[in-house]
Amino acid sequence: MFQDMTKQMTESMEPFKDLVNIQTRMLEDLTRHQMECTKACLEATMQQTADLQKCKTPVDLIELQQAYAKDLEQTLRAANEQNMKALSEARSSMEKLARGSVNKASDTL
Repeated sequence: MFQDMTKQMTESMEPFKDLVNIQTRMLEDLTRHQMECTKACLEATMQQTADLQKCKTPVDLIELQQAYAKDLEQTLRAANEQNMKALSEARSSMEKLARGSVNKASDTL
């Protein structure tokens, strides 16, 4: 009887464990994307600083600033797309888990 209760408790906790795993993977993905984005922004800023020394005219400076802004925009857009993909995948996995749990619960009733 005790073994049956332990088995039932373990089975009932399975969806919760799956949910924690989904959230953990999502947070790992988001953290990795954030670190990649931060690295790219820092590299762009360091390159910008190095290139500033090569500017001879105000026009050179404006062109350099425009290129820098465009590069940062592309980096941030890519990071946003990656983050949205990670969130969407996690949401989809959670919905699938919830549907499976509801179906399983309704089958036992």
